[in-house]
Amino acid sequence: MRSIKKELIRGTIDMIPLIVAVIPWGVLVGAYGVESGLGAFKTQMLSLTVFAGTSQLVAIGMIQAGAGFISILVTTLLITSRHVLYSLALRDKIKVLPLHWRTALGFLLTDELFVNTQREDQPFNRWYALGAGLSFYIAWNLSTLIGIIAGSAIPDLTQIGLDFAVVATFIAILVPMVKSSSILTCVIVSTAVSVFCATQNMQSGLLLAIAAGMLAGYTTYTARRLK
Repeated sequence: MRSIKKELIRGTIDMIPLIVAVIPWGVLVGAYGVESGLGAFKTQMLSLTVFAGTSQLVAIGMIQAGAGFISILVTTLLITSRHVLYSLALRDKIKVLPLHWRTALGFLLTDELFVNTQREDQPFNRWYALGAGLSFYIAWNLSTLIGIIAGSAIPDLTQIGLDFAVVATFIAILVPMVKSSSILTCVIVSTAVSVFCATQNMQSGLLLAIAAGMLAGYTTYTARRLK
């Protein structure tokens, strides 16, 4: 029991820097949901059930624009498609766990949790992952609630640059992972492709950037091993 509590606390503590970085992002989601007319209850339910920051922002914007359910569903699926890759990377570690554990960790799986469970200095631990994922989930929903309250009281809260938290969070996640030339190649290529697709307003830009980055990284890795 002591080891379980220790792992839960350790997972929570390790997640704190990313929790701090993501708070403005959650506030932005809450404020944006209120300003878009979605309402406090629906905005909070979106964070409680979807738990995916970028997808929530996009979905709120599409709802505000009057987009259909299928369009919103397909778009959010494309945005979160990277989680398929995360789940494949974690498959060998969690396939031995009971269904309720796999379901819980699957729901809590985020970019931040994935990074924390890929650390080379420690083996995978279910309680550590639960502590990290659950603390992030609670922090996300509390920050959304703060955004809902603040968005109702402060006009144009979404215009003060809170969206930079999205960029800052992913930079904090990405930089420590660049430890080889193949990973660096993957980052450079995927960044270049994503920027190009964004300038061309390509809806499938995220998937193309992921595929191009993976292919470039794998090619670099293979070529280096063959030398």
